[in-house]
Amino acid sequence: MSLDTIISFNNAAIFIYDHLVLKDVTFNINKGEFVYLIGRVGSGKTSLIKTINAEIPLQKGEAIAAGFSLHDIKPKQIPLLRRKLGIVFQDFQLLTDRSVNDNLSFILKATGWKNRNEIERRITEVLEKTDMHHKGYKMPHQLSGGEQQRVVIARALLNDPEVILADEPTGNLDPETSEGIMKILFEISQAGRAVIMATHNYNLLKKFPARTLKCYESLLSEMKNTDIDSEIN
Repeated sequence: MSLDTIISFNNAAIFIYDHLVLKDVTFNINKGEFVYLIGRVGSGKTSLIKTINAEIPLQKGEAIAAGFSLHDIKPKQIPLLRRKLGIVFQDFQLLTDRSVNDNLSFILKATGWKNRNEIERRITEVLEKTDMHHKGYKMPHQLSGGEQQRVVIARALLNDPEVILADEPTGNLDPETSEGIMKILFEISQAGRAVIMATHNYNLLKKFPARTLKCYESLLSEMKNTDIDSEIN
């Protein structure tokens, strides 16, 4: 494992309760790397993401995420791990009763930010990165799906995470809007954060090529470009 490695799995097995989802999981992801996670529904993509953020306990094997051992992480360490991870959901999960700014302020205050000027400055920074700085006063229902997803990405960036975990972030969006979201995610990885994106939209792999891991029949394997082409075609 190199100094640039931010996520590392070694012979890990991922279970949901006593059901084996993935076995012999071994891979490394470095800082600034963009990695797709593909596979059919139920193949283990979301389970792997939930293992990385310690939502699903790692029962067997070894794994490191942002400096934390997932196999023996203590409950009090999980919030510290999650501050190093930004999560982008398919279904947004914005608080519908408050504005964009108040959604982001709520997260910062919940994670220990107290200075109002610093909170406002950080909100401005992440909204500018996602081209949403002019929509902070809007309520979620006043935004398009693509705009809501940009806010979700801004929310994921609030605590300057080392890794972004994106679970089907374009699943509810049209192709043109999806491309805008992809460009933002690639910019985030080029700025030095690792981005892991679960998707079943193989057309995105062609337009935005990157390293690809596939979940299939309880195994995780690295795909070659020729394999990806055959998947798409």
